[in-house]
Amino acid sequence: MSALPRTEPEDEADTVAIRATWMRGGTSKGVFFSADDLPRGLMQRPSLRDALLLRVIGSPDPYARHTDGLGGATSSTSKVVIVSKSLREDCDVEFLFGAVSIDQPLIDWSGNCGNLSAAIGPFAIARGWVAANASRAPVTTPVRIWQQNIGKRIVAHVPTRAGRVVEAGSFQEDGVPFGSAEIRLEFIDPADGGERGLLPTGKPSDLLHVPELEEFLPSNGTSRPGTLRVTMISAGSPTVFVRAEALKLTGRELPDTVNRDPKLLARLEAVRARAAVAMGLVRTADEATRSRPATPKIAFVAAPATYRSSAGIDIDRSGIDVVARIVSMGKLHHAFTGTGSIALAVAAALPGTVVSEVARTLPGVPTRIGHVSGVLAVGAVVDQRDGQWHVERAVMSRSARRLMDGTVFAPK
Repeated sequence: MSALPRTEPEDEADTVAIRATWMRGGTSKGVFFSADDLPRGLMQRPSLRDALLLRVIGSPDPYARHTDGLGGATSSTSKVVIVSKSLREDCDVEFLFGAVSIDQPLIDWSGNCGNLSAAIGPFAIARGWVAANASRAPVTTPVRIWQQNIGKRIVAHVPTRAGRVVEAGSFQEDGVPFGSAEIRLEFIDPADGGERGLLPTGKPSDLLHVPELEEFLPSNGTSRPGTLRVTMISAGSPTVFVRAEALKLTGRELPDTVNRDPKLLARLEAVRARAAVAMGLVRTADEATRSRPATPKIAFVAAPATYRSSAGIDIDRSGIDVVARIVSMGKLHHAFTGTGSIALAVAAALPGTVVSEVARTLPGVPTRIGHVSGVLAVGAVVDQRDGQWHVERAVMSRSARRLMDGTVFAPK
């Protein structure tokens, strides 16, 4: 860390002091920075930027505790966000999102966090970058956001009153213990805009060969050993979906069961890594595991069924459209990722996907996802033009609030 830019040129200070805001967004937490508050020139030196941010979080930590940093030692709470005013005419602010590895010196900048996207609007208003509606009655102030990682627009409708963000409220998210004010998020044209588009292979489902699973999945007479049917989609976040039963799961598993099973985690990672290659995101499966752990995500799905959430609450099958679990940074997520839920809602609307086969989604109606902590509803507007599927927007509600605003200290 000795090569980090010095904030006090002539003294012998051994720490870097930076203004930061610790925020919750949805079921995630992260450390938020204004790009202007980072040491001068750091954004132009990615290796030094990452070294500093890793130290802020407390990674890598072989004890998986983040004792010497602000991270929470889970994929949901070990995150960093860098926000700045936008020069784009159609956006107010823009941000970079980094998923921080817990035990490796790595920050994955390849995707977005849908949960923390909910905190960008409140952060921008609190910093004075976006003027909130001055009405003394409760209203919403739209904040137009550019997501730099994936090159997409988000519009956050932030509750405000008298020019300030309203954080308290009765909106309840499963996975968050307290009520907050509801923030409605519109993800505009969330599908991948590259040449591979929404369906990277051009098909709603594919037979994916995973050599690591050949003993686990013997031939069924119609396919070679280690082959399973998956849907690979790039909407919100690149995601690979598989039927739970194909992996000998129910879809109703809770984190303790999955995360204490290294063989199961290894199988899920093998599928994810092979899908990353098939989606054109990396050249080899080893590269996906080594340097791109955040995307694509892998999720397994099943038909609606009654189950007990991690909070001990019974989730009735009548109140959900699909049961789903998603893996984030190598561990089963304690709820369901925001961008992964967009991918699921889109996949549920597309004929021929492994999701649409088990989900009972109705056109124009949000998909109710039964996840580890409860239920999350996400709507996706999907249509077909010239033989190609297009996603106009995805909509979901989250909440966000400031946990702390002050100075973070990182050893050089």
